[in-house]
Amino acid sequence: MTTNRTFTMIKPDAVENGHIGNIIDMVTSAGFEIKAMKYTRLSKEQAQEFYAVHAERPFYGELVSYMTSGPIVAAILEKENAVADFRALIGATDPAEAAEGTIRKAYAENKGRNAVHGSDSDENAEIEGKFHFSAEEIH
Repeated sequence: MTTNRTFTMIKPDAVENGHIGNIIDMVTSAGFEIKAMKYTRLSKEQAQEFYAVHAERPFYGELVSYMTSGPIVAAILEKENAVADFRALIGATDPAEAAEGTIRKAYAENKGRNAVHGSDSDENAEIEGKFHFSAEEIH
């Protein structure tokens, strides 16, 4: 089932480096409408739950540490073909491989500190959005 919504987080490195405004500008300039957004900080328990799919991977502990190291900006975005279009906008996980004009090419430090998260499927977009926002918070 294709939806018109996706979920994103501006990660601690991009927040720390002052890139929130520039990233939001890129998102809205690409035609996405922000349906919900919050500046927050993940607890260790929240980060462990959100990234539970990676619990058996060797980078899991480092990922949880990184995602709790500072504030994030969580958002639900809307646009036709939202998931695929947003994945294209953010670029490859490794900024060295990301295309020019993508968020990660412009603002990611490296593969581990890669500025933004973007849902990889419509199903995950819904799950991830509900993880961070109540129904009342979503416009």
